[in-house]
Amino acid sequence: MAAVRLEVADIFNRYGTAYRQDHADTLYTLQRRVMSAIELCRTAVLGGHVEQCDACGHQRIAYNSCRNRHCPKCQSLARAQWLEDRQAELLPVPYFHVVFTVPQEIAAIAFQNKRALYDILFRASAEALRTIGADPKHLGVEIGCISILHSWGQNLLFHPHIHCVVPGGGLSPDGTRWIGCRPNFFLPVRVLSRLFRRLFLEQLQKAFDADTLRFLSSVAPLSDSRAFAKYLARTRKSEWVVYAKPPFGGPKQVLDYLGRYTHRVAISNNRLLNIDNDKIRFLWKDYRHGSTKGVMTLDADEFIRRFLLHVVPPGLMRIRHYGFLANRHCEAKLACCRRLLGVPKPIVPLPVVPADGDPGSGQDYRDRYERLTGNSLRMCPQCKQGHMVCIDVFSPGALPRAPPKLDEHDAETH
Repeated sequence: MAAVRLEVADIFNRYGTAYRQDHADTLYTLQRRVMSAIELCRTAVLGGHVEQCDACGHQRIAYNSCRNRHCPKCQSLARAQWLEDRQAELLPVPYFHVVFTVPQEIAAIAFQNKRALYDILFRASAEALRTIGADPKHLGVEIGCISILHSWGQNLLFHPHIHCVVPGGGLSPDGTRWIGCRPNFFLPVRVLSRLFRRLFLEQLQKAFDADTLRFLSSVAPLSDSRAFAKYLARTRKSEWVVYAKPPFGGPKQVLDYLGRYTHRVAISNNRLLNIDNDKIRFLWKDYRHGSTKGVMTLDADEFIRRFLLHVVPPGLMRIRHYGFLANRHCEAKLACCRRLLGVPKPIVPLPVVPADGDPGSGQDYRDRYERLTGNSLRMCPQCKQGHMVCIDVFSPGALPRAPPKLDEHDAETH
């Protein structure tokens, strides 16, 4: 029999109540909501339905998902849909992966000003890429990029950075040519780093002057303008880390990469090992020492604290598009890129109209999941021949009408 897999929800359910009590004065409302959503995800509290195999009669309960974007169990369908949408935007050119990070002095400010600093991080990194890309000394083109915000390292500590996936080339200023970059080289990272640093600090100073930043606890002295200026002066003298990884082999590798980096949470359930004596053990990589793999052990209280560091402000978009991939003119500019590259427009599958003929009711989540991932939620896990058919629906907080021999399962429901 397969071992029961440990989940973040198990940790929250076991230690969450004590954590809320011990940190009642410092725990934000949004963090409490995230904890509650993860704890209740795919439980009877959220309701669900009962399925039965049309061949062997096997039955199971499928509880509803919380659909919170911080929940490790609720990202697969959203990720698959997003990747399908991106597939139509890929071009037959090399793609590069560029990462922009900020020093710890800036991360300390970002922790208390997430919305403002995350927006600055997005804008400064995208502007640096677009400015250097448009410079005739380099490419002299309009580039496009997909930017993805992450706020964590493998040890779950606060480490805000931006992952950018960028086609290796772009449109000429007059829009009549596609100009590709040199093989295995996109843009000079040192030039990108210094421009990114200048743009970021300029925008940070503007935010300070507009009195939109707050400074508490250890950084409280920075509310004074002279102290803030002195603090930023130190960061101007340091080299900010910007690095570019080798280009992807092709569009398939781009999608595989994006599938690993988009819709991620601070830690996935498959990295968790066990709970022993109120300590959480999980897998991690030490990127500062050659990506060495190891096992990290944290007290349950510290594990929860670190996980909650990465709750993002409501409504903040963690994935953004710039340049010729910007949403407002993406379709027209991508059509121009394809024409210049001599490739046809990809065939996008039409949305499935339900049997009742009402396209507004949408496609069943199980059909969407199978179409997007290739994995079936309908196949009977018992006989592998029949299909699971819904025979009962129960509301949040209610229980199913006691069908015999029910087996719970963790399929994500719509």
